[in-house]
Amino acid sequence: MRATRAVVHLDRFAENFRAVRNRVGPGRRICVAVKADAYGHGAPAIARASLESGAFCLGVATVEEGAALRLGGIAAPVLLLSQPVPDEIPGIIQNGLSPFVSDHEFAGALNAAAAAAKTKLPVHLKIDTGMGRLGCTPDEAPALARRLAGCGWLEHAGTATHLAVSDSADPADLAYTERQLGLFRDALQGMRAAGLDPGIVHAANSGAIILHPNAWFDMVRPGILLYGYKAVEAPPPEPPLLVEPAMELRTRVVFVKNVKKGESVSYGRTWVAPRDTAIAVLPVGYADGLPRLASNRWRVSIGGGTYPLVGTICMDQCMADLGPDPKPGRWDDAAVLGGPALGADALAECVGTIPYEIVCNIGKRVPRVYRGA
Repeated sequence: MRATRAVVHLDRFAENFRAVRNRVGPGRRICVAVKADAYGHGAPAIARASLESGAFCLGVATVEEGAALRLGGIAAPVLLLSQPVPDEIPGIIQNGLSPFVSDHEFAGALNAAAAAAKTKLPVHLKIDTGMGRLGCTPDEAPALARRLAGCGWLEHAGTATHLAVSDSADPADLAYTERQLGLFRDALQGMRAAGLDPGIVHAANSGAIILHPNAWFDMVRPGILLYGYKAVEAPPPEPPLLVEPAMELRTRVVFVKNVKKGESVSYGRTWVAPRDTAIAVLPVGYADGLPRLASNRWRVSIGGGTYPLVGTICMDQCMADLGPDPKPGRWDDAAVLGGPALGADALAECVGTIPYEIVCNIGKRVPRVYRGA
């Protein structure tokens, strides 16, 4: 196996799931977001771990992601969270996915395809309450629900919205989320007043699971929280929701070389040795998901010590300064992200992004190694 690998701890993932379950209570369903290859953790293994832990359904972004789950033997409901193009509708039908529906045109196209296949297709009505992305307006929701009720080959299985700033405790953002939830409740009331069943009602993403209990409704949709990261804590007296990063990025020292004071390392000569030192070469780079922006700003853990990455991070390699009297040696294991090293939240802060992007960018050529199953 390649020296560089992503170690995914399925037992930690299961513990994170239990933390979410304890937070929202046993009566609510949980939809686990496994889009983007389960945020880089590997969708097939995470999907199975989710269902074994008690998840009701899974969420994907593309028809191909849903089809891959079906090929892997996953029979649970799979929500298609993003808008597909018309050419992908046959794949939705064939794989029994449950798409979000935001408009009459897409509802009609799905109904026609389901009728041709003589297959009843469950769909979820999507309402835009302030995300500014997919979904009908709250005022349009009853009419769209009525359209779904009139589509003989569609089942109105659920109604959803998505929250834009639910992971922020800023008073203005708290108020914005409450406004979104108010609009959502009004739309649901409009449906029910018209005699229409909204099905499973869901709105809460990871941030809302922590901060907005009134957003939990019938089902919650955690994503990054299950993978061990959160942007906010619940205010007292609510106890913190404890989660642990499920993935570590590890590699090995493949070469150690001596560099004299004044000599430079890597492209662009962005680092010049301030003293005679030893440099460890690690076979991990930006093509594996280690951001180039972390050059000269990140530290790795080797043999119980931490060492700065020096020089520009390359596509396939990076370098660590071991100091003039190095303790680590060639072939030693190194933690780049997680475990004894800092996590994706710290790396995200280092390069000015969010943990989602860090874990999602761990490259496909990095093998996933599963532990704690």
